[in-house]
Amino acid sequence: MILSIPRGAIRLVHLLLIVCSLCFMGGCDTTPTSADFPNQPAADGPTVLVPGDIIGLEFSGAPELNQSQKIRPDGKLILPLIGEVVAAGKTFPEFQQELENSYKTQLKNTEVVVTLEGSETRSIVIDGAVQRPGGIPCDRPLTALEAIMQAGGPSMDADMKKVQIIRLVNGVQRSIFVDLRKAMKGTPTPPVYVQSGDIIFVPEAFF
Repeated sequence: MILSIPRGAIRLVHLLLIVCSLCFMGGCDTTPTSADFPNQPAADGPTVLVPGDIIGLEFSGAPELNQSQKIRPDGKLILPLIGEVVAAGKTFPEFQQELENSYKTQLKNTEVVVTLEGSETRSIVIDGAVQRPGGIPCDRPLTALEAIMQAGGPSMDADMKKVQIIRLVNGVQRSIFVDLRKAMKGTPTPPVYVQSGDIIFVPEAFF
């Protein structure tokens, strides 16, 4: 006897197989962890200074030295009294401490505050189901949801449950999948910060 399987049942099986395959390929856990995705930037500022950053320098003991400078392609600045210094690759606290040590023989009050005023190189790329795919500036701490909103927000067919963030870590591209639905509904959720060079992909919903 030859059994006849309804076409509807065959389609349902095929659909289930596709969903399971996507789940295994993308990973079912949407909660980012430091082990899966290291180097999450802190909420209080960019991780390190990079060439192209425009930084402000404010000297408490010598306001006449206050200025703004762009970090050169070689990562350096030229500052009054101390000359050439390397800024790129250092965190803001590290660079501030280095400047205070360098100015000890020049100023009585060496307190200096370094701030990021702009950047020519800090950006992230957003693609997929958003209104305006492409690059956006990332010259300040930015969450994944903020970045998507700067791209015009998700499109009508966006799946905000599995937003993918791709980051280059030690020469290897690493990814996590985050669920942004609760945040969009106003539910208190921990923010997921992006950083310069990240790629955000918002997939389309299958249903």
